[in-house]
This record gives sequence, structure tokens and C-alpha cells, in this order.
Amino acid sequence: MTKGDRSENGNSSFWQRFALEKRQQRLLLMVLLALLVTVITVPKGGFVPDYYAPGDIASRDIKAPKDLLVPDPPLTEKKRQRAQDAVPALYDFDSRTAQESGERFQKGMLLLSERVWRDLNEEERQLLRQQVTAQTGMALSEGELTALVALASAPETLAGLQVELKGGLSRRIVGNLMLFQADLEKGVVVRNLADQSEAPLVKPENVTDVPALLARIGDYLIPLKDVATPTRKGVVAVLGKLLRPNLTFNGNETEARRQLARESVKPVLFQVKKGEMIVREGERVSEEQIKKLRALRDVGSDISTFRVAAGLFLTTILLLLVVQRFAVRNIRKYHLDNRDLLFLALAVLGQFFLIKVAIFVANALESALPYVDSASYYYLFPFAVGAMLVRIVLNAEVALVYTLLVSLLLGILFGNNLLIVLFLFADSLTGAHWVRHCNERATLYRAGLRIALLNLLLIPCIHLLAGHLFDWQLLYKMAFGVGSGFLCAVIVTGTIPLVESLFKYTTDIKLLELANMNTPALRELMIQAPGTYHHSIVVGNMVEAAAENINANPLLARVAAYYHDIGKAKKPLYFIENTKGLENRHDKLTPSMSALILMAHVKDGVEMAKENKLGQKLVDIIRQHHGTALMKFFYEKAKSKEDPGVHSVDERAYRYPGPKPQTREAALIMLADAVEAASRTLTDPTPARIQGMVQKIINNIFIDGQLDECELTLKDLHNIAKSFNRVLAGIFHHRVDYPEPAYRDREKEAAAKRKQSEDIHREPAKETKDRETSDAEGGAEDLKRLGIS
Repeated sequence: MTKGDRSENGNSSFWQRFALEKRQQRLLLMVLLALLVTVITVPKGGFVPDYYAPGDIASRDIKAPKDLLVPDPPLTEKKRQRAQDAVPALYDFDSRTAQESGERFQKGMLLLSERVWRDLNEEERQLLRQQVTAQTGMALSEGELTALVALASAPETLAGLQVELKGGLSRRIVGNLMLFQADLEKGVVVRNLADQSEAPLVKPENVTDVPALLARIGDYLIPLKDVATPTRKGVVAVLGKLLRPNLTFNGNETEARRQLARESVKPVLFQVKKGEMIVREGERVSEEQIKKLRALRDVGSDISTFRVAAGLFLTTILLLLVVQRFAVRNIRKYHLDNRDLLFLALAVLGQFFLIKVAIFVANALESALPYVDSASYYYLFPFAVGAMLVRIVLNAEVALVYTLLVSLLLGILFGNNLLIVLFLFADSLTGAHWVRHCNERATLYRAGLRIALLNLLLIPCIHLLAGHLFDWQLLYKMAFGVGSGFLCAVIVTGTIPLVESLFKYTTDIKLLELANMNTPALRELMIQAPGTYHHSIVVGNMVEAAAENINANPLLARVAAYYHDIGKAKKPLYFIENTKGLENRHDKLTPSMSALILMAHVKDGVEMAKENKLGQKLVDIIRQHHGTALMKFFYEKAKSKEDPGVHSVDERAYRYPGPKPQTREAALIMLADAVEAASRTLTDPTPARIQGMVQKIINNIFIDGQLDECELTLKDLHNIAKSFNRVLAGIFHHRVDYPEPAYRDREKEAAAKRKQSEDIHREPAKETKDRETSDAEGGAEDLKRLGIS
């Protein structure tokens, strides 16, 4: 065995080990996915069918696996409400509040009684007023102070008022007597804040409020002759500011006690014995049986749950393996790497988790909105989200496989419900179909509208298929179905940027952003290599038109065309479109060096694409857009200079490194790149010449085998040529020469005579002929560089 053979076998074994590790990674990913799907599905997973409406027909016999205690929510709620209403309102009594009010009033009046107001000067009156304000704890107006001075001048009246006030303050005073009486009907407990003792209110008639107490004092002052009306009103106003309730409602404590009483009531339960037949196949399900079924679903049997979980886990693994193997062997576009499989696994888990949370929310809403069955909310769930994401990120074939797999697994989550499987499958395929070319974000909402319209037709069919009559629940389901379509659009719109960032995918929405001509890469190309920039724009128009004709991705083709030559910005003057008639730098280089410089623009373009995070799709197209084409001009030039005594020129040194185009979009850019460059060499670009040039270049590329690894057919090549001809004919169309006015013609003739008289030695006809000959030679030379003989 030679050293080369050992090296080759070593490389082979290395890649075999790598492939084995890759298969192990995929198998591990499938096992983890199956395990997590099982974990999400089994707890309250719906293995027991839910019958949410009395009268539904049971699909199979169901027995209780063990003794069950089934709660009775209506009776439990009734008892809890009764216990809550039995808790009396709590009022806090503070005897110090009334005493302090009376004491402040007495201190203020005592200050006014000790001095004769009319004997005081202005300064003394101000001082006395401040002292009274400090004692009473409130600011007094001029009228109120005058009323208190008048009252202080009548000692007998003041003494009688203080007795009356003391009697009123000895009672229990509330803020609002009407609210107190409303609470009194349900019971009132009074808590004395002095010793924290509590007791029911014994004498409710002894309770008054501040307005009633003020009215009583006013009535007492009315018959007194030495109390004028202004004095009476002023005194009542002062007491109105001074008096405070001593019996106040404690709302927080009352509510806490009522909540505690409610929570202390245990659920009302009725027993279901082990082996008891809950429902028989074919019979109508009653309200009581629904309660038992839900209890069976919520409680379940630990042993049976384990058995079911094991069965679901193994079934999921087998299903994943079978679907993966079939797709890889039989579906052409099903070529997924580990990154794609990880994305699909996370999409499945994310959709399962989202649907699981939605089920819990629907069950919770059933108690809040009893007139809407919780099963009706299922039609609001965003079932199509996963398929739409997969279609945008990958392709239609993978989206179909994903939809089939997720539909089956979610059908198990919903208790082996075939109708949910049908609904999910139809919604997912509809959503995936209408986002196939997501050229703008509004496409997502148009897809959501299509899902909503489908649901309006599909939900009544499913409703009838389930044996239900037309009722309000059907209207709810249809409304939820419309909402589901737009909910899917909203979720996908928010999720796509996250997927692009995490997995480095280049979706159509990302391509929309890259199509902006102000991106840093395109701006640099426009400044450094304006000829290449213009060439890229024209190529973009050509490939977009051709992609539409052959059902490729027009957006990807156009954006890739913009960036396919960004590597030329590194050495722009070595490419003919950027020289602007300057000296050709390749004339001073050897053919091999020129070939290396031309090859380098592909490598530089790949590096710049990665630096600008253009995405793997664009990087691949940049790498493939020249394939392994031969730089025939430099190859022939090298052969013409070769020395017969030395080794012959190796053709491989003058071929691009490749690989050949792997997609239709990459092949389109290869063809358009060569056709657009060759079109610039035509001296008289008539439609016939353009058509012949296009056909010749496409034939040469096809014969060279550059299109062997992409999916273009001969029919596609014919349509591509037609599209290129149409675009180039529009670019190189002829214009009509508009006639000049007569005076312009005379001016031109006079100028020509003057010019001829000034320089009789010029030979414009010969110079024009030389220039045409030079242009023709330059055009032929450019054609040779393109590989056209």
C-alpha cells in the first residue's frame, strides 16, 4: 500500500467517523424532542376525551381506574358565597376622638371667655386669634371668630351648649348613617380600639352621624334669645370642622375576613368508586358524567399515566424516524443539516408549548364565561404558526412534512381528536402556501386573511361532522377562527426576526432589508467600483425577470445579483468596467497572475458577505456564480507564450475554484453575469444580434457543464433566454433623431466651415474609421475574456 493510499483511507475513515457522529447527533435530537413532547402532552394531556356539552355521544367506554372524589363547583361556590355573606361588617370605635373634639372646643372658648374682646387692641386681638387657632387645631374665618366671641360673652348659653355637646359626643358617631344602616342589615361588629375587644352592636339607635349631631346643636341654639342667627350658624360651622366620627368602617379587615371565610369552605365532593362505569360507548353524556370525566382527566392513574407516556414516547420516536427517512430518500428538496433540524425541533416544541398554554387559558375562561364552551376557544389557537415559519425559512416540502408530523402529534394532545387534526392540517397548509414568496411584511397578513376565510368555510363543516346543530357555539367558533388567522400573522411577524438572528437564516423578509441600495456593502461598491455597481443593477433586473418566468425566487435572485461582485471593490481597476478608458493593468501581468486576481474577487466577495452578515444563501451564490468556468482569454494567452521545452499550461489553473451553481438562482446569476458583460461589446445591438449573443453564451455555459448540478431544464433555459432578450432589448433600444430648427442647421454649417478653414490638415473620416476598428478589436478581446471564441 502506498503512502497516498494510506492518506486517502485515513481521510475516508475520518469522514466516516464524522458522519457517524452527525447521525448520532440527529438521533439524540429526535430522542430529546420525543421526550419533551411527551412531557408537555402527558400532564393533563387530554388522553381522556372531553365532553363539554351535555348530549354529546361517547366514543368509547370509560371506567374509573381508582376511587375518585369529584368536585361539585356550583354547590361549592354557593356555600362559599353563603359563608362570605355571613361575615358582619367591622367598625372600629375610638372614644378618644370625641373627647379630643370636645376638649379642643372648651379650650378655645376658655381663652375667649377670659378676655373682653372689645377692650383689646388690634395687636392683642391677632395674638388671641392665633392662640384660639392653636387650641382648636383649625383656622377660623372672621365670621366664625365673631360667632365664638359672641358665644363667649353669654356664659349661660355657652355652659348649656357644652352640656349639649358633651351629650352628643357620648354617642357613637359614624361618617354616613345611611351606609351604616345598610351594613346593619347584614350585621355589624364593633371593635374597641382601646382594648381591641369586639362585640356585636347592641343599640343601633344610639348611633348617629356628624350632620345629625350638628342639626341637633342647631336646634338647641334656635330658641335662645341671646344667640343671633349669624352666631348660631358660625358656631355650627366651627363644630362641623371640629367634630370627627368615632365609629369608622374598616373595609380592608372586613374584606380579609370575608375572603378567609370563603377560603375556609372546602370543596363539595361526591365519590366515584374504582371500576365504576363513567360513560358507555354510544350513549349521550350527561352533566354529571362530564364532571366525572374532567375529574378523571385531572387526576388520572399514576400507573396508567406512565404506561401512556411510555407509549407516546416510543410512538413519537418511531414517527420521527419513519418521516425523516422517507423524506430524505424520496423528497428532492428535503436536504437538512443539523441547524435546520434544531430549528424544526424548537418549532415543534414552541408550538406544543403555545397550544398547551392556550388550553389552560381556555379552561380557565370557561368558568369566567360559562356561555362559551372551552372547546370553542380551540379554533382561536394559532395552529398555522409553525408551518408558516418553516415555509418562510426553509421550503414548501419541509413545511409539508412538518405539518403532517405536528398534526398527528397535536391530535394526541387533544385526546385523539381527528377533527382537530383535520382543522390543523388545513390551516397549516393554507398558511404555508400563502407565504411562499414573502416579498413584503403585508404578505403575512394576507396569509392570515386566507386562513380566516378558510376557517369560515371549514368550521361549519367540522361542526356538522361532529353531529352538532347550528347554535351560538358555531358563531363563536367562526369568530374565533377568523381571529386565529390574524393571530398567526401577528405571531409570525414577531418571531421571524428572532429566528433570523438565532439561526442566521436569510429569509425573504431579510432579503427585503438587503435590497436597500444604501447598505454599507453596496455603498462601498458604488464608490469604489461604479462600473461593477451598474453592472450588478442590470444583472439584478435580468435575473428578476427570468426568475419570474421559471418560478424561481425573484427576490433572492435580484438581491444576490446586487451583491454577487462585491469582491471587486477590493481591486476595482483590474476589471474592465471600472477602468474608464485607462491603461489595462493586465497588460503588464503574466496570465497566471491575472487569473489569480480574477479568482480573488470571488474569495473577497465571500469574506465581505460574511463580514456584512448577508446570510448563507447569498454567500453560496457569490461563491458559485462563476462555477468552474475557464478564463479562456488568459488561458489562450498563456498557451501562446508557453515554451515547448517546459511543462504545458495546466487548464485547471485558469478555472474558477467553484463549486458549480447548486440552485436555480445561482445559475441565473451566472448566465446573466456573462450575458450582460458580453452585451457591452456589441457595436450595433440590434434585437437579432442580442438574441444570437444570448443564445451563444447560454449554449457555451451549458456545454461547459456549469449547469449540471442545478435544477434548470432545457425549457427553463429557453425561457431565460427570452427574458434576457426582452430586458436587453429595452436597454439598447434605438431612439428617433429629432430634426433641428433651420437656424440651428445654418449655425452648424457656418461653424463647420470655420473649423475647416482653421485646420485643413484634419482627417475626421479616417480617425472615425480607426476608432471603429479599435472598438471592434476591443469588443472581440472582451468576448474572449468571457470565454466566447
